[in-house]
Order: sequence, then C-alpha cells, then structure tokens
Amino acid sequence: MATPRDFMYMQRALELAARGAELGEVPVGAVVVLDGKVIGEGYNQPITSSDPSAHAEVVALRAAARQQNNYRLPGATLYVTIEPCTMCFGTLVHARITRLVYGAAEPRAGVVASQLKLADQTFFNHKIQVEAGVMQDEAGALVKDFFQKRR
Repeated sequence: MATPRDFMYMQRALELAARGAELGEVPVGAVVVLDGKVIGEGYNQPITSSDPSAHAEVVALRAAARQQNNYRLPGATLYVTIEPCTMCFGTLVHARITRLVYGAAEPRAGVVASQLKLADQTFFNHKIQVEAGVMQDEAGALVKDFFQKRR
C-alpha cells in the first residue's frame, strides 16, 4: 500500500521527468531512496547522452551505486513515473532493489504488469516488492502531453 512518502518521492520523479521533456526526451523520471534519503536521481537521456541504456531508472541506479560505492542496493526503493521496460527491470534485479514504486502503466513495453509480468516470475534469484499506480494520472499525462506536442 502506498504511503505519504511514496507520493513525496513520486512527485520528485515527476519533476525529473519534466526536466527530461524540456530536453526533448520521453518524460520519465526516477528516484532511488535508501533509509529515507535520496541516493540517486535520473531522467531519460538516451538522446542527449547518445546512450541507449540511459533510461531514467538506469541513470538513477548508476548515481545511487556510485553514492553507495556498491553495485548492489539492498533495502532501497526505486520510484519511477512509468512502468519499467525489460532492460530496466533486469537492472533492478541485479541491483537488488527491495521495492519498486511506479506511476503509470506502459501497455506496450512495460514488463512488470502490462506484458511479461516479470515481477511475478520465480526464475529470478531476487524478488522485488511492487507498488503500482502511484500518481498514475500525473505520470500518464506527462507522457501523453509530450507525444501530442510532437505530432
């Protein structure tokens, strides 16, 4: 069940997503929190960084791993505005993220619930707790508005 803190950190992720949109990136933002402190933030930047792996989640996880001086982040929660893709979910597993909180579903490429339901699979050596739909209307509106402006 979502907590007031979940909404606070998701609000920050939405701010980061908007920053990405200003740069012409698909507006997705992510925040990594450990022990009540933000240890990593990111927004989509594959275009501006010429890096196909620079999704918001990966950027935030890289920052958090550097801050912790550890590629594993047990006990951490990742907040992201849109349901993660296959690459990002795999990165969450490898980082040993404890909890994932996301906003809007991504019907085409989201793999937590929309497509492959990877969070429910038993073949991973790590299980991630998932909270979906936190501020989904706001997150969905950011993406919808972004693509409407591009048409």
